[in-house]
Amino acid sequence: MAAESNADGVERRLPTDEARELLALTRDIARREIAPRAAEEEAAGHFPRELFALLSRSGLLGLPYDPEYGGGGQPYEVYLQVLEELAAARLTVGLGVSVHTLSCHALARFGTEQQRAAQLPAMLGGGLLGAYCLSEPAAGSDAAALRTRAVREGEGGDWVIDGTKAWITHGGIADFYTVMARTGGPGAKGITAFLVPGDAPGLSAAPPERKMGMTGSPTAQVHLDGVRVPDARRLGAEGQGFALALDALDSGRLGIAACAVGLGQAALDEAVAYARERRQFGRPIADFQGLRFLLADMATRIEAGRALYLEAARLRDEGRSFGRCAAMAKLFCTDAAMRVTTDAVQVLGGYGYTADFPVERYLREAKMLQIVEGTNQIQRVVIARHLVGPESR
Repeated sequence: MAAESNADGVERRLPTDEARELLALTRDIARREIAPRAAEEEAAGHFPRELFALLSRSGLLGLPYDPEYGGGGQPYEVYLQVLEELAAARLTVGLGVSVHTLSCHALARFGTEQQRAAQLPAMLGGGLLGAYCLSEPAAGSDAAALRTRAVREGEGGDWVIDGTKAWITHGGIADFYTVMARTGGPGAKGITAFLVPGDAPGLSAAPPERKMGMTGSPTAQVHLDGVRVPDARRLGAEGQGFALALDALDSGRLGIAACAVGLGQAALDEAVAYARERRQFGRPIADFQGLRFLLADMATRIEAGRALYLEAARLRDEGRSFGRCAAMAKLFCTDAAMRVTTDAVQVLGGYGYTADFPVERYLREAKMLQIVEGTNQIQRVVIARHLVGPESR
């Protein structure tokens, strides 16, 4: 396993020459196609669908999945480092790739051979974009309380889905939705997963939410009004949907952790560059010990987060239990991103508080990462359950 550094001094241990080539390709796309447009397009609330088409053509939308179905066959430790590079260039893109990967998880892992052969190639390398539909207006952290219902029309008939999903990244623009719906009684065991086409009659989206950050990434409610889905698009067994959803989220949390580290790295790079150039009292502010210590703490948090998410990824790649470590990585990396971006604004002073520099955008974006795919309070619940067992009732 060889180590290499990119232009910003990030040292990476990559397992193969192919992985090194993937990282080099990712950095080139990020430098040429993503970063130069990020500030302008985020300010305009523009979603860069054409960039996702480019990533698909470049083989970067299905990296951790089986090559037999158009995936890249890469270990998670490689996929996550690609994700980190994309997020450093623009979080809308990094998060979008993470959500797309999450949306493919149930089919790739629990679908039948026929389902995978029919659907996965287009999802992984055909320019399609996915969305993951678990949360609802009244079922967020308590996702097992969801009310969206799927009812089957007689034996062997289609499923008819009615309900509303909330906080859906790519809501209204996705080509397919992995939807959790209630097919049985209350609680987790009454939920089933379905793969719903984005153009299904009866599926619509509300106007995107007005958010404090990530304005280029649409987040919207998705309405399902009598949406008909054949049983061939049911993923896994009836009643298995919630287990599928949680299995996907373990991996998805690692995607959020990697995005958080990428965002933090971008903020640190901006702060270091500014500190070297900005002069006060006749010398660069990077000469002052107080600021040097602040930058050192920022760098330490980023490196610690990177090590934690990679440790969880390597556990996953080895087929070992990684859920607790994934929750720790999501918790630590997103809290670190919040702290690092806040400190980056402080390094730039008044300029950091203006939209003329990207750190104010990084700060707004970091806040979202502490909430998405399980709030950090929920991560603490997950970690504690691994340590001491479930709560007494």
